[in-house]
Amino acid sequence: MIKSTHNIEADYFLDITSDVCPMTFVRTKLLIENMQPGETALVRLKNAEPLENVPRSVREIGHEILSLEAEDADGPADGVHVLALKKSG
Repeated sequence: MIKSTHNIEADYFLDITSDVCPMTFVRTKLLIENMQPGETALVRLKNAEPLENVPRSVREIGHEILSLEAEDADGPADGVHVLALKKSG
């Protein structure tokens, strides 16, 4: 079950809303590499490509997606979202 980002107290925060692929995942991966197992991060991202690619890539390298939610529920489908992730150990 995926939890709401509103209930997650993260250890790290990264805003990649101004970045484009592949830099969105590069910056996210660098953050994960600096985290300790079990720590969590919130990543702000937007646009269709990062919304699809970043969560998929995080899973592919073995980490957990806790949630992915739009900041504005009434906004566009590819608007700003917050991805919550947990580094696996």
